Formats: sequence, structure tokens, C-alpha cells
Amino acid sequence: MRIAVDAMGGDHAPVAAVSAVWRMARERSDVNFLVFGDESEIRASVQGPAPDNVTLVHTDVRIEADDEPVRAVRRKPQASMVLAARAVREGEADVLISAGNTGAFVASGLLVMGRLPGMERPALAPILPTFDGHGVLLLDAGATVDADARNLLEFAVMGSIYAQQVLGIERPRVALLNIGTEEGKGNAVCKAAYPLLASAPQLHFIGNLESRELLSGDADVVVCDGFVGNVVLKLVEGVGLGLFGALKEAFMAQAWLRVVGLAARGALSSFRDRFDYAEYGGAPLLGVQGGCIKAHGSSDARAWYHALEQAARFAERGVLDRIRSTLVEVREHGSSAPAES
Repeated sequence: MRIAVDAMGGDHAPVAAVSAVWRMARERSDVNFLVFGDESEIRASVQGPAPDNVTLVHTDVRIEADDEPVRAVRRKPQASMVLAARAVREGEADVLISAGNTGAFVASGLLVMGRLPGMERPALAPILPTFDGHGVLLLDAGATVDADARNLLEFAVMGSIYAQQVLGIERPRVALLNIGTEEGKGNAVCKAAYPLLASAPQLHFIGNLESRELLSGDADVVVCDGFVGNVVLKLVEGVGLGLFGALKEAFMAQAWLRVVGLAARGALSSFRDRFDYAEYGGAPLLGVQGGCIKAHGSSDARAWYHALEQAARFAERGVLDRIRSTLVEVREHGSSAPAES
């Protein structure tokens, strides 16, 4: 299998990406890496020559964090992210992975790779931390702001396959994010999506899920439109950062509390790890003609390594082909279903 790496995206580029690639390349001879970026910076970021299964592709063009996404992809065809996406499109690699500009990442998937046949909208699917430590796959988190019921059904199918094949969940529980658990709750899109999800034989649909239960571990895959999903994602990230900052400040307030904090350091570290994005890897962009894994913008080498593991599992377990064939089944099932009176 072959992974195309945009080494120039993210807060710690290229050091974090290259360190993780070098580590995995030495551990797994069955994975080949195409690393796109400034060769001089890449070589300066690690010691020793590149492993035999790593190929460096030089470019000094990169997409910056503040670049307008679509314009950047179109006007910077030699950017490391665009070249990596093109490698997937042309069959030189199976999966693209980047920690760069999220909007440009989505645009690269859509404009360079293209959508899967019959796919109207893609979905970005990050793994949110849960209190039980297993995580929940949320889609969409911003690729499709205005989704209809059919889009949500396709998101659920793609998310379920990803959770099963990449995350190792045998029978993923799929829920619809809503303002109540009753079937008739929600806006018009949610009301229309519920029966589609419930009747899809490819899904283990457990019904509506309220946002207060999102991090409880009651579901493995949660679907919503990209507007809601992006708000939820950023809220969870913000609460997590604020919570641990507040805890640290509280334990440092008085001497006796500092002693308590030291005594509880192990338990607090374990709790923090449950909510550490680095433990959950990257977010796949599902619905495009190739594997796409978006690593967190502030990913360090450990987070990059976990994202690379996801990319490798995506390729070796044929997730793209499974999604493609299952979506055909879903559409055939929908077209054969009796019309509502």
C-alpha cells in the first residue's frame, strides 16, 4: 500500500510528519510513502537517510493556514497538498494525509480527486473523545454545511463502514444527532432522515441522540449536517482545553491543593489522555475517489503516527471499495422501496 504525505501542512511541519513517517517506514516494510514538501527542510528535520520505502518529492510551494481554500488549490497546483492529492487520483498512492488547511484539504479531495459516482456531498469525520475512552465518529464536521436526508443516510453508511474496518468496531451503533430522542423530533431534514436510517439494512441504527449524550459512549457513529457538526466539534475542543486549564489553575491555587494534585497526577493524566486528540488520529474525508485522512493542525509526531496507522488500515482493508459497493446497495434498496402514500 502507498501513502501520500503532505509534509508541509500543520503547526509542526515538517518535523512532526517526517518523524512519524520515518518511524512507521522502519516498522512496516509493506507500506510505501510518497512525502511531498521542501526536501531541504525535510532532510534537516530528521537524522539519517530516508528509509528505502520513503520517496521524497520536492516542492517549495505550500498552502498556508490563512489561504482561501478553493483559490489556493486552483492557483497553487504545485503545492505539497495538491501534489499529494494528485498522486492518489493518478493511482500512485492509495491515501492522502495532511495536517494542513482543512478547507483546502476538502477542496483537494473534491477538485483533484472528485466525488464517488452518485455521491452528492462528502463528509469529514473526526473522532470525538468520549468518557469511556473509545471515541465516537461524528460526520459531517464541516464539509457539507447544508445536507438533506439522503446525504445523512450516505454519511451514516460511510461512517459505519469506516468504524467497522478502520476503528475495529464489529457492529457500529449509528445515531442521528437531534434535539430529542423521539422519532418525530427535529427539523424537516432530521424527520425525513430518520425513516431512511431506520430502514437501511446496512446500518445498526439506534435512533436519535441528544447532544448531552454525544460523549457518553452510547453510539459509535453520529450523523448530522456539517454546520451542526462543525459547531459541536469546536465546542468539544474548546471545552476540553478550558477544562484542563481550569483544573490546573485550581490545583495551583493553594499549597495543599498542589499536594493533592501531585498525588492525583496519574489519575489526572489518564483522564486527560481520554480527551487528547493525538490518541484518536485523523479525520477521514469520505465520499471522494480516494482515501483522505486529515490530521489535526497541531498534531505532534505521536498524533501523526496514529493518523498514519488509520491511513494504512483504510488502504489495506479496502474501505473505499466497500463504501462504493455499499452505497450502490443503499441506492438500489431506496429505489425499490414502496413509495409513501
